[in-house]
Amino acid sequence: MSAKAQPAPAAATDTASATSGGNASSHAQEHGPEIIVTGRVISGNTDPIAAPVVLQGNNLLRDLKPQIGEMLASLPGVSSTGFAPGVSRPVLRGFDGPRVQVLLDGIGSLDASSVSADHAVSLDTLNVARVEVLHGPRVLLYASDPAGGAVNAIDKRIPRQVPDKPLTIDALASYGTAADMVNGGIAGDVRLTDRFVGHLDASYFHSNNLHVGGNVLSPQLRAQTLAQADDLAAAGDVQGAMILTQQADRRGSIANSGTKGWTLGGGLAFIDEGGDIGVSVQRLATDYGIPPRPSTDPEATSISLRQTRFDLRAGVNLQGFLKRVELRGAYGDYTHAEISNGQIGTQFHNKALEVRLQLDQVRRGIWSGSSGVQYSAARLEMSGDETLLPDNMTEHFAAFTLQQIEVGQFDLEGALRYESTNIRTIPADERRSYSQYAGVGGIAWHPLDHVTVSINYSHGERAPSAEELFVNGLHDATQSFERGNPNFTVERSNGIEAGIRYNGGNLAGSITAYGTNFANFITAVPTGQIVEDFPVYQYIQAPARFRGIEAEGALTLVSWGNGRSLKTDAGVDYTHAKLVGIGPVPRIPPLRARGGIEYASPTIDLRGEVEWNARQNRVAENENPTDAFTLVNLSATWRPSGQNSPISLVLSADNLLNVAGRLAASETRDFVPIAGRDVRLTAKFTY
Repeated sequence: MSAKAQPAPAAATDTASATSGGNASSHAQEHGPEIIVTGRVISGNTDPIAAPVVLQGNNLLRDLKPQIGEMLASLPGVSSTGFAPGVSRPVLRGFDGPRVQVLLDGIGSLDASSVSADHAVSLDTLNVARVEVLHGPRVLLYASDPAGGAVNAIDKRIPRQVPDKPLTIDALASYGTAADMVNGGIAGDVRLTDRFVGHLDASYFHSNNLHVGGNVLSPQLRAQTLAQADDLAAAGDVQGAMILTQQADRRGSIANSGTKGWTLGGGLAFIDEGGDIGVSVQRLATDYGIPPRPSTDPEATSISLRQTRFDLRAGVNLQGFLKRVELRGAYGDYTHAEISNGQIGTQFHNKALEVRLQLDQVRRGIWSGSSGVQYSAARLEMSGDETLLPDNMTEHFAAFTLQQIEVGQFDLEGALRYESTNIRTIPADERRSYSQYAGVGGIAWHPLDHVTVSINYSHGERAPSAEELFVNGLHDATQSFERGNPNFTVERSNGIEAGIRYNGGNLAGSITAYGTNFANFITAVPTGQIVEDFPVYQYIQAPARFRGIEAEGALTLVSWGNGRSLKTDAGVDYTHAKLVGIGPVPRIPPLRARGGIEYASPTIDLRGEVEWNARQNRVAENENPTDAFTLVNLSATWRPSGQNSPISLVLSADNLLNVAGRLAASETRDFVPIAGRDVRLTAKFTY
């Protein structure tokens, strides 16, 4: 018997699945059963070099939230920016912002979410079927910087198959107590003919101020605020002292943290054996508050975000050297208004276009792969009180290839990407042009059935963003003064990732260790200066070192047959990052460990888990440390008619003990703690 459980008949399908979403069930059938351990696919053959972290099925339903960062925050190696209850981007292995591509079916979010931490991602999470967190060679399909990774959400708006029934419906509704959140959505596919499928969807959410488990302000900021109140009282400003004291002593809920939003979408697809073509349109609206820093004159700032997005997906299935040629394109018209005291202060307008053409090769013996080209252009304009960034145009052109070879017990995988980046300001026409070259090569060894040992080496290059180059001014929404540097050069990194995975049926697990060295890492550091009561953040470029480990495993303790089992799982992740000669990299998540036990059956699933977040003492100068905290979460899922029941009910309690905690990766952690106890009821109906 071969050292592999079974040969992988079509590795190119893996690449296509990662790019265009594919079909999760057929993906598993081609490569043998998938076992998901706290999110990561553990398989001897699927994604041999770097297995993706996956959220789908019951786990997706249980963790479903309006913001993608918050929804993925419990996955291994993933944290959240946690800027406010209405806005959170994913943080992968300590990386965020422009280093982490957030994609919708392989295309960027076409918004301004990477411009600033207060900008939400324009992504309708209620219409998502599967989310993949990618590392290793596959990242070069989308970006020239493989260090951070990519998040690819596979949505349902452009149908991928003709349904068996004339009409299929998915409906979902939930209520959570932590912010009195109401969340709901409905989506339907209509079989118009044997080859045409139509799709419609709508969603809505609303929440009030977020309840928390203790003081809103961190101990350090609370002491500082009370000291300022004492100074005002001594100076005779009694009213100002009272305002600051009330803010310092606030408990129970975060002021100005409510959210609301809605989406409307539709799609149409033609599908047959020779290929498919589909289009979709989405209108998204989100309004959310920005919790204020302590001040004698706290202004209630809120964000009003709107986006209209058009998508195209067209593919041709071929015979010969190429298996499939796929064209993806999208255009987004995005507006983001910052509102203070009922008046619009600053507006962001972003019009963006992205197109990619990918060619998937037919597997020929031991060889398979994919190649393609990609183009994107975005014009960002600002108007109003705070034009802290000049209007600018950013263009990217890229060519990429991902190739795989299977030789006996070994899988070889390599990816290359060339990218050209051009940034110019408008109307000053100040230009910056960069060329980036990236490559990842890896090998996976299958010495025994169910065992994979892998290692890969990566070289990445990232052009500085327009914000990192040209930002200079007071930003009311982030409550900070930000300064860029127009002389930045390309950010370069070299990294190694090694891991071992085991999938033995009742036992599955993986251990991954990684290290990345940056020659000129770009980050914003707090300077300690204050401008108009707001802290100053300066973008700098310096050598950096990132080291980390992720480990996880699951064990079936008892199996009674008929789909009933008792399982336990555990995971740990840790990132250590420093700026050489300066100190710790800002906003790095601490050591985190998780353990859970779950009873599964066709009708009822019961789960309990404990997550411990260590104290983060390794903070940048002028940053405050975060205390350790432990979360206890419980959930129960009921399917009245069994595994294929059209109705599913989920009752969950997150942070059951109502503990206070702060995310080290958050810029606002000193005055935006994590949610308190959240008891949530979710109902899903499928027809």
